[in-house]
Amino acid sequence: MRSLLAALGEVCVVGLVGWVVVRLVVCWPVPWDMVVAVDMCDSCEGFTIAVDGRATADAGAVNVKVRRCKHMTASMRRRMAAEAFGTFALVFTGTGAIVINEVSGGAITHVGIAITFGLIVLAMIYAIGDVSGCHLNPAVKLGFFAARRLEGRMVAAYIVSQCVGALCASSVLKVMFPMNAMLGATEPAGDPMQSFVLEVLLTLILMFVILSVSAGAKEKGLLAGVAIGAVIGLEAMFAGPISGASMNPARSLAPAVLSMRLEYLWLYLAAPIMGAIASVAVCRCVQAPGCCGGISEGACS
Repeated sequence: MRSLLAALGEVCVVGLVGWVVVRLVVCWPVPWDMVVAVDMCDSCEGFTIAVDGRATADAGAVNVKVRRCKHMTASMRRRMAAEAFGTFALVFTGTGAIVINEVSGGAITHVGIAITFGLIVLAMIYAIGDVSGCHLNPAVKLGFFAARRLEGRMVAAYIVSQCVGALCASSVLKVMFPMNAMLGATEPAGDPMQSFVLEVLLTLILMFVILSVSAGAKEKGLLAGVAIGAVIGLEAMFAGPISGASMNPARSLAPAVLSMRLEYLWLYLAAPIMGAIASVAVCRCVQAPGCCGGISEGACS
């Protein structure tokens, strides 16, 4: 009972800290004496606040400026909530499959775990893709930023939301399975550098597929989710026994922190980010001009 109460306390603390951090990142006041480029929602796109609070839109009244700024914040909150919940679902089901496979003596199997990761990403793309882009992954978010498809001021808030969602998921798993030592944490099966290179290449391939089937920072077409979910399942299936096939710093961060297995965390934080950024160069070489050259230039096709 004492361990259960302690685990519940951890969940409450993680959730509270996460809420406070996201609130600060999303709602940090913007001084009126600086130029702000806004791309938070369809109705606010392209709206700019000039020096001394003069709006460059058609209506320059101060009340219009304030109203639109509030609207941006509400839109940003929805995006952050979508990313937090989507990452929660990814980590809860994916690492949950690993934990339950261990508890049940292998009932799910390695193939089942790989399919679980692919299917949950596929489902979340169709559920929240239109809200936030359904990135669920700090490396993917940085990849979109490197491809100039995402405003820089949005990156930190997205990443914080993803990490909070992942930490909450691992906290819930710790409450449910307090005797499990790893909570689905990723660790290299052999040489750490072997897993490092593998994670770089896995994330490079994943990010290339995402860039190729997305328009701006959101997926396009009915089968975009299928392509992304399929590549995640494929890579988890063949590379999971060696490196864990994380491809996602938030997915590795949460179980590592909650289980205090931090020895190889650096690997799963650095390698996916390197792979995602490297994929931008590959996309520019393979796809048509304008693939990764600007926020408004569209897709890699």
